[in-house]
This record gives sequence, structure tokens and C-alpha cells, in this order.
Amino acid sequence: MTEDTKVAKKEDQEVAKTEAPETIYMPAVDIREDANGIRLLADMPGVDEKSVDVNVENGVLSVEGKAGMEPLDGYELVGREYALGRFRRDFTLSDHVDIEGIKAKVKNGVLEVTIPKRDEVKTKKIEISS
Repeated sequence: MTEDTKVAKKEDQEVAKTEAPETIYMPAVDIREDANGIRLLADMPGVDEKSVDVNVENGVLSVEGKAGMEPLDGYELVGREYALGRFRRDFTLSDHVDIEGIKAKVKNGVLEVTIPKRDEVKTKKIEISS
């Protein structure tokens, strides 16, 4: 070995740390529409109101949540039917919805987003006279 050759101990070497790509799950969503608006129901197991975000930007509604599970005292996890991680889904909104009136709530891992229609596009029942 020459003086120009240096061998570094393994513990002295810098290791480039790279993060593995994060898996983002696409939640199953039911979409229902009536005369007053649209309702989205997204299955996001393990997500609560503190770990979910609903945003509208440039006509796109984005729902995102991070699922985690706190271990319960005295219990051991013996099975899991869903994976923990991030959920994300994007929806393009039409001009017929009232963005300012959008509401969201989450309960038992199901996110419900209510999107009202603008008044001028709601179906109006015409009364028929005789």
C-alpha cells in the first residue's frame, strides 16, 4: 500500500442515506349526487380529524390523510387487514359547485366531503297551474 492510498474504517465512512419511496394509497371513494350537491365518502382506515387534509386549488379537490395506529396497552397486534401510510385522491371540480360551501368530516376512518352546487345550477321544480 502506498502513502497515497488511504483505507477508512467502516465506522468512519459517511453513508449516503436515501429514503425509500413512500407508498401512497388511493382510498376507495363512493360519489353520490343529488339536486343540492355532491357527497364523497372515502375509506381511509386509521385516519382521524387531526391527520386528514382537504384542499381546493385551481379547481382540484385534494383529500389526503396519514394513518397511524397507537398500540393499545395490554394488547399485542396479531393481524392487520389494511396497511398504514398515506392516502391521497384528487378530483377535478366543475364550475357548477360552490367551493366556499365545501364541508368535510371524518368518523371511524371514513371521510365525508359535501360539495354544494351553486344556486344557479340547482334543479328548480316548476309548479304547474291549471
